[in-house]
Amino acid sequence: MRRFSTITAVATPLLIIASPVQAEPVKFEALVAQKEAIRLDFADASKHFFLLVRREGKSEGQGPLAGATVQEYGAHDVVPGVGGEPRGYLEFATTDGNKAYIKWVIQAVFVPGPDGKPRLLDNGVWQVVGGTGKLEKLKGAGSFRLLPTGPTERRFVMEGELVQ
Repeated sequence: MRRFSTITAVATPLLIIASPVQAEPVKFEALVAQKEAIRLDFADASKHFFLLVRREGKSEGQGPLAGATVQEYGAHDVVPGVGGEPRGYLEFATTDGNKAYIKWVIQAVFVPGPDGKPRLLDNGVWQVVGGTGKLEKLKGAGSFRLLPTGPTERRFVMEGELVQ
């Protein structure tokens, strides 16, 4: 019995040290404003447009990306009233110079609104695809919502899990 106790006493700390790191649930948001844009408006009756945009803002919420500056590099392919496929990358830069790169994809869907006009649902997914410094080993993924807050401003709402 004493041998079992000795093995247990030695093995338990090793198991704790070797245990995989658990992902933490996170929710963070970024209010971003347009800084640059290139837009193609289709000349037909479709109202289809393709927009390459760079937006900047700040991240709020919880986790290692809270308080970071955010830049969106996005490609928005949209037919108003029908749908679209926005996608892009977000670059998060912390105050100490570390960076994280998040890839996002959205399926834009227009549904009837309460007033009979089309209402836009911009929902998708995100995942960490790279990082530097303290964020080099950051991994994670989750859900992504894009909410218009003004003519060229957007709020990104991201929920999911992150682990370093």
